[in-house]
Amino acid sequence: MEFDSDWLTLGRHRVRLRSTRGFPTELMRSVAEVVQLAIDNNMSARARLVEIVFQHEQTYDIAVGTTLTEDRVCAPQLEAAIAMVLGVLPDQVNIIVTTVSQEEVDLHFGVYERMLAEKLGVVPPIQ
Repeated sequence: MEFDSDWLTLGRHRVRLRSTRGFPTELMRSVAEVVQLAIDNNMSARARLVEIVFQHEQTYDIAVGTTLTEDRVCAPQLEAAIAMVLGVLPDQVNIIVTTVSQEEVDLHFGVYERMLAEKLGVVPPIQ
């Protein structure tokens, strides 16, 4: 059993919260809500928040999966905006956008989120 991670559903996003310092706190849930709002309002409809990792060094690594390469363009601006809202330095927020082709994932609700998580290595593939 893993005591360093928790799953959270925010709208169409199924997010894995992981902390290197123990179980994810309520602060991480708030961070997930802020990131979800930023993604929904600035990236394409195909972009999904997949994982947030809180590192021991007080940094947030945010994994986003999408099928559109244009979503990578807004990641630096979102990092700065999210850092400002959270009250941390801009280099403490890292957004990693991974693009997969539409042929690699099924676009049906629920299946799409699971397949993106598998492609990003957040969850193991279903055997």
